[in-house]
Amino acid sequence: MRLSIIGSGYVGTTVAACFADLGHDVVNIDIDEEIVAAINAGEAPIHEPGLQDLITEHAGSDGTGRLRATTDYDAVLDTDVTFLCLPTPQNDDGSIDLSIMETGATQLGATLAEKTDWHTVVVKSTVVPGSTEDVLTPMLEAESGKTAGEGFGVGMNPEFLREGTAVEDFLNPDKLVLGADDDRALGDAKEVFRPLVELTDAPLVNTDTRTAEMIKYANNGFLATKLSLINDLGNICKELGIDAYEVADAIGLDDRISERFLRSGVGWGGSCFEKDVSAIIATAEECGYEPSLLNAAFEINDRQPERLIELTADHVDLDGARIAVLGLAFKPGTDDMRNSRAIPVIRGLRERGATVTAYDPVATENAKEYLDDVDYADSAEAALTGADGAVIVTDWDEFATLDDEFDAMGDPVVVDGRRIVERRDGITYEGLTW
Repeated sequence: MRLSIIGSGYVGTTVAACFADLGHDVVNIDIDEEIVAAINAGEAPIHEPGLQDLITEHAGSDGTGRLRATTDYDAVLDTDVTFLCLPTPQNDDGSIDLSIMETGATQLGATLAEKTDWHTVVVKSTVVPGSTEDVLTPMLEAESGKTAGEGFGVGMNPEFLREGTAVEDFLNPDKLVLGADDDRALGDAKEVFRPLVELTDAPLVNTDTRTAEMIKYANNGFLATKLSLINDLGNICKELGIDAYEVADAIGLDDRISERFLRSGVGWGGSCFEKDVSAIIATAEECGYEPSLLNAAFEINDRQPERLIELTADHVDLDGARIAVLGLAFKPGTDDMRNSRAIPVIRGLRERGATVTAYDPVATENAKEYLDDVDYADSAEAALTGADGAVIVTDWDEFATLDDEFDAMGDPVVVDGRRIVERRDGITYEGLTW
């Protein structure tokens, strides 16, 4: 099929490249000329494992030609289905800001006014229940002069892509959720994903747009709560001198619980959990309901960085000390610093008088936008040399191989927030929850 993807951030670029890999003809539309130029040159505009290979294969002069990028919305006119993959940032009160989506829907509607054939619009951005039906669809109707369900179709296809594994998540999904309020739009969405379903036999959930929107929030709310629960249990284990990971391994054998998302540590970050859980809390409170468990998940998560600092302070006088912080990105496999646990950890260390030398394999440049009072090292070894203590915030694989590097520390105190470093003689080792 001929697809247009509006937006080329983490989701839009990944989706566009993966759809091209499935055999569709794809045009990625974005207002950023540099991103457009990068894609057309066969270069991935973001760091995401596997994405560069797909863009090399399908875009640029040496690609198959199934993927291109443009700033011109008129490219929509030559396609059958458009996916809206625009940001929905968080407002100060936790609700989502739909303004970028509204701008995109307005421009898309005006473009569709020029099209005589049927066209299906699929919202892929994460929006609270009712946004597609009550906000975006009326804007598309007003600008296009057409009626949804008659002149064009509207659907909802929430994304479940994790940064660092987004390509793998798209091409090997746990499930596909397609929401639409008319049969033709749903049929178009099914046709788009038919090659993926045939390749993977992924479970297909067909529903209406509001339910599809809610499934995304329920999914992330559950996972965020599960992570906070295992961190809470891990904190209890720490106080009792019990290995929280041994406990987690055992309870993970229960198929009602499963072992996934049971690694206790310094907490969850990134854009999705923070934004999505905040948004569904705000939505619930607008309806007069207080979601106590989701609020508790936030409270527990916000405590973990301070616990990491407190454990470090048990072994090191932080005032005047130099602390090495290993890992800045919110998770391995990405350079994304949004809501990274490294931010409150470093700020807390600085507030207690410590100087910080930090290292991350890929996120250093992005980290400088958030943290300007930090010395950045070009290797873990350089960060550790002479340090009075070290904290592990992101579980990059290369940190698991560190050994002799700790011997170069002024005082080999290691506080591990991700259980990636092996205990051994010669270092003072503390796990956050074990």
